Amino acid sequence: MTNHRNSHKSKRNNDPHAAREASRYDTPLPSRELILTTMADQGVPLGVEQLYALLEISDVEREVFNKRLNAMEREGQIIKNRKGALCIADKLVLIAGVVQGHPDGFGFLIPDDKTKCNGEDLFLSPKEMSQVMHGDRAMVRMSGLDRRGRPEGKIVEVLERRTQKLVGRVIQTSGVTVVAAEDKRINLDILIPYHLDMGAKSGQVVMVELTEQPSSHAKPMGKVVEILGNYADSCMEIEIALRKHNLPHEFSAESVKLAESYPKLVQATDYKDRIDCREMPLITIDGETARDFDDAVYAQPQGKGWRLVVAIADVSFYVKPNDALDKGAFERGNSVYFPRRVIPMLPEALSNGLCSLNPDVERLCMICDMQIDGAGIVKQFKFYPSVMRSKARMTYTQVFEILQNPQGELAQEYAWLVPYLNDLNSVYHLLQTQREKRGAIEFESSETIMIFDDNGKIERIEPSTRNEAHKLIEECMLAANVCAAEFLKKHEHPALYRIHEGPTPEKLELLRTFMGEFGFGVGGGDKPHAKDYGKLLDKIRERPDAQLLQTVLLRSMQQAVYSPDNVGHFGLAYEAYAHFTSPIRRYPDLLIHRAIKAVLNGDRYKAGDWSNLGMQCSMTERRADDATRDVTNWLKCFYMQDKIGEVFDGTVAGVTSFGLFVALDGVYVEGLLHVTELGNDYFHYDKARHEMAGERTGVRYQLGDRLTIKVVRVDLETTKIDFSLFNKNKEITSEFNVSSNKKSIDIKTGGRDKSTVKSTPAFEGSKSESIKFGGKFGNKPKTGPIEPSTRKSTSSSKPKPQNKTTKPKKVATKATAKATKRKVKK
Repeated sequence: MTNHRNSHKSKRNNDPHAAREASRYDTPLPSRELILTTMADQGVPLGVEQLYALLEISDVEREVFNKRLNAMEREGQIIKNRKGALCIADKLVLIAGVVQGHPDGFGFLIPDDKTKCNGEDLFLSPKEMSQVMHGDRAMVRMSGLDRRGRPEGKIVEVLERRTQKLVGRVIQTSGVTVVAAEDKRINLDILIPYHLDMGAKSGQVVMVELTEQPSSHAKPMGKVVEILGNYADSCMEIEIALRKHNLPHEFSAESVKLAESYPKLVQATDYKDRIDCREMPLITIDGETARDFDDAVYAQPQGKGWRLVVAIADVSFYVKPNDALDKGAFERGNSVYFPRRVIPMLPEALSNGLCSLNPDVERLCMICDMQIDGAGIVKQFKFYPSVMRSKARMTYTQVFEILQNPQGELAQEYAWLVPYLNDLNSVYHLLQTQREKRGAIEFESSETIMIFDDNGKIERIEPSTRNEAHKLIEECMLAANVCAAEFLKKHEHPALYRIHEGPTPEKLELLRTFMGEFGFGVGGGDKPHAKDYGKLLDKIRERPDAQLLQTVLLRSMQQAVYSPDNVGHFGLAYEAYAHFTSPIRRYPDLLIHRAIKAVLNGDRYKAGDWSNLGMQCSMTERRADDATRDVTNWLKCFYMQDKIGEVFDGTVAGVTSFGLFVALDGVYVEGLLHVTELGNDYFHYDKARHEMAGERTGVRYQLGDRLTIKVVRVDLETTKIDFSLFNKNKEITSEFNVSSNKKSIDIKTGGRDKSTVKSTPAFEGSKSESIKFGGKFGNKPKTGPIEPSTRKSTSSSKPKPQNKTTKPKKVATKATAKATKRKVKK
């Protein structure tokens, strides 16, 4: 057998990727490239047995080789014809990609390689979508153009079924039970045989496992595997979001057991090779409701400059590569903060216990020790493992009060701490000065929190103030994150950088066109710097239309993502930036800790494919954004149920081809003013000008316009809110009548479609083109950093007196959890 293996190995020496395969597998297989080349050389479809012979695949290798062929088929590189022969997909002019469904029944194929269809997605008719579900991978043949001129596709083969389970609502009619998916992009109802429904009643929310996938001649079928409860049950919106977005929310027994196997307290044996910082007056500053403390800070004068110490929980000491905790953390990617509930990345024994920098207990940490000169520039830094003991757990509200009123009652209570807070404040102002010189972009934004009563019902939505204490901690975290990126870059160690690229050429051209109409230019040529944006922001900040111009600037930016390719951070104006400061709740930070430790030990951390790690971490971040947006949308719809018929003033927060999204003053909710509600005219959408213009009347509605609307419809099931125009701000002729023909569209309140009620900037958490960033809701927005921090916090503002007997509870929404949990989600 050995001689035979060596023989066929020698025949594969012409494989251009033999070395790569040998580094990955004990028994290297022919690479995908060699397989495709061999098939192309034959010029005809090949049977699997023929391919075995051509590539000298031994009997013992066939099982593994078949897995490679299956993977190539799933990814659309090869395809089986009706006779079972393997064909090269490119030769059949087929396009592989991911199916994206639409609530109206049609869909699109998002091609893996968009160059095959001129960069466009392929339209899939409802007939084609009846064979697949949102998220499936399919092979499609272009069949021409649809009636709107879009390239249209016909499904040739479904490569991978990605929906095995889904959450939905039971519908029982005429003795037939079906489940309608909560994800409206899945437009197919699931048929449930009577003996597989677990006794679920009509209207209940259930989990369904598919037993048969859809096809051109049959609907999907399934069985109920879990009854979650009734739709109106408390926190049901969170249970639905968890399952709709496939968010892991239950820890494996193995990971919980491993987390709880560690002693409750740090052991003396763990101090080995660590710098003892237990006497250093490190303190944590976080929100009132926070329970997991990633970081602690300390500053002291040093010559003409300062020493700044940022201590971060040493999660990597407990979570080892490829153990049960690591696998769970990788799958989750990050903690998810819902109103009233957190889905942590790590089990509670670690996240709120052994890894949390609680006061007056020993904790293991990694320290970034920085020397900052009198101008606020970090001149030197070093990393080292340490053991610490936090001297105090302070809240943002407390620290802000002490700094604002140094002679006040609270300052007297914490008299011993005041000098340390003053030192931190001095360092903060120096770092802030450098931020301004660097040109980091500062957008104005509003943040909100939801107030719940004791019954778990949303009572009201309030604006949240981001004070100087939030910014103080954020600047400290930014400094440590930059040092981490520079450290790994200097030592040429692979890392996951937090990258944010500048505007694309297309978006830059649209931005210049729009700004030119207002008499403004965008400097920087083809590649503007953050400073160019900053200069423009300074010019427009005091204008009455500043909100409009700022929103357009924001939308021209791209998303921030994780990548091993360091291209810098445009918004923060950093050449290199990484996430180091939140390893309890972000997997990328854990990877950075491991890489830094490896360098300190003269080693290299072999994490695997860093590109795939970056894509996974970026995906889990967007997934969390989508899930929290869904929950926030539902809660806001619930809140608006009893406001149908009420009149509000608001700001146009988004303009689309089907209408205007209006953000309401005071209630911090958005809804749709459909195009049919704008008047009896043909309205045309101008993407470059962000406006809708009437063809006959010339009436124009633009981003940032002020309107008075009436709430006409709230649909909890679809999380849609509809408005009608009540009192037009623009003069319209008496002939300009409002039509009653409305169409419901999903409200945009966060996540990928940002609005004024959300604080996360475009490049941080959303596709910039689809962001809704509306008006000021009658309140002057607070100036915030380009990438607000993500620490959990509670607003410092006090709730208004209520006549109700129940005591309101403040619970941070995602906007607040992300924007005030500060650990710098930049």
